[in-house]
Amino acid sequence: MNAPDRYERFVVPEGTKKVSYERDTKIINAATFTIEREDHTIGNILRMQLHGDENVLFAGYKLPHPLQYKILVRIHTTSQSSPMQAYNQAINDLDKELDHLKSAFEVTFVFLHNLLV
Repeated sequence: MNAPDRYERFVVPEGTKKVSYERDTKIINAATFTIEREDHTIGNILRMQLHGDENVLFAGYKLPHPLQYKILVRIHTTSQSSPMQAYNQAINDLDKELDHLKSAFEVTFVFLHNLLV
């Protein structure tokens, strides 16, 4: 009845950026990234990837409200890096890791398929 349409959780509205960036004015090398139409799945994976970066002092995320379909990712880095560099590196590393998992799955699937046929 009052629930929003299900597609609103996934479809980014026209004119809205998927990811926006806002520098912190009080802390040097800190920023908040707003990622539209994502939830704990991406937030936690991204946070853990950022924790693996030696230049990241803090990485965390939150969902502002259950009916707002976005996450806020907060990153604070050392002077050797910027939050934007850390974010981009984490996304690129995750992309490579997912490509590797996909390839391993496909190889295993083909092997099992040939074994059963």
